[in-house]
Amino acid sequence: MENKFEINPINRWKFYKGRPLTIAGPCSAESEEQMFKTARELVSLNRVDIFRAGIWKPRTRPGAFEGVGREGLVWLRDIKRELGLPVATEVANSSHVNDALKFGVDVLWIGARTSANPFAMQEIADALAGVETTVLVKNPVNPDPELWIGALERINKAGIKNIGAIHRGFSAYEKTLYRNQPKWQIPIEMKTNFPELPLICDPSHIGGAREFIYEISQRSMDLNFDGLMIETHCDPSCALSDKNQQLTPEALGAILSKLVLRTPTSDNTSFVEILADLRSQIDIYDDQILDILEQRMKVAEAIGRVKKENNITILQTNRWEEIIKGALKKGLAKGLSEEFIDLLFKAVHQESINHQNSVMNEP
Repeated sequence: MENKFEINPINRWKFYKGRPLTIAGPCSAESEEQMFKTARELVSLNRVDIFRAGIWKPRTRPGAFEGVGREGLVWLRDIKRELGLPVATEVANSSHVNDALKFGVDVLWIGARTSANPFAMQEIADALAGVETTVLVKNPVNPDPELWIGALERINKAGIKNIGAIHRGFSAYEKTLYRNQPKWQIPIEMKTNFPELPLICDPSHIGGAREFIYEISQRSMDLNFDGLMIETHCDPSCALSDKNQQLTPEALGAILSKLVLRTPTSDNTSFVEILADLRSQIDIYDDQILDILEQRMKVAEAIGRVKKENNITILQTNRWEEIIKGALKKGLAKGLSEEFIDLLFKAVHQESINHQNSVMNEP
């Protein structure tokens, strides 16, 4: 993550009026009537900065609604002209880029399937060379930060300086509470390494259900995200795609009104002193954790030597199942999440295996 982006800060984007930058509109453009009705209701909120709609819809399986295509660009253009809202749509190839630009689309976003494909990303980047527009790149389907960064770099190197990242969560084989796992540490790491890069949260695709939209939106604001992209439909129950995760404009307005916006810094001297003290305590505990892990790995190495002397395999699945079951039970009782305990002990277990493997394969 050593490369830096050459970008314009989000406060220089012409449609940025303050945090959060709010992008809202239907998952899919379905009809001219649906588009205008939704857009008018969003305008009345006076809280939405950009109107979004999917024109070309990449669907997982054939036969699903795949969008209205080029006709939807006419509706976006007319909404922009009549209601004064900047408009956005998803693009997946150079043809989409060319058509969207011809119809005056202000913001292009690149979806999770496309951002995972360097060939597709380079095709889009080549189509954008020499163009002044705004491009947002969603994280790839899988939790691969380098792939996400690479996708952003390709667009940036094409000369696009109004560029941002969209966090929409990551697919998982196992069932989880949300449609896509947030894995917040990945966008946090992105923001840490590239503080100048605008970061937008897509709570619709993370949650997969409208009842999760507020909590995910608030979480992203607490993490100092710059904006939100939320799917909004005038009648979600009749939507042709992702109806369970779309809000009515009225519901969106209620969520935006409830959001608590916090600042990253403070001039309050008392706050700064208290925070410094608490952080010093964290540093002490972190050092203790590292000391304990060092001791644990020494025990793992001793186990490796005993197994080597007795010609026993490293992996003992029954023992691992006992460890993780006990850890989950104890962790939950201590207020730690199941996800955290699972990730932590899997990492510790893998490191223990590495240490045992090193001992067992010593000359």
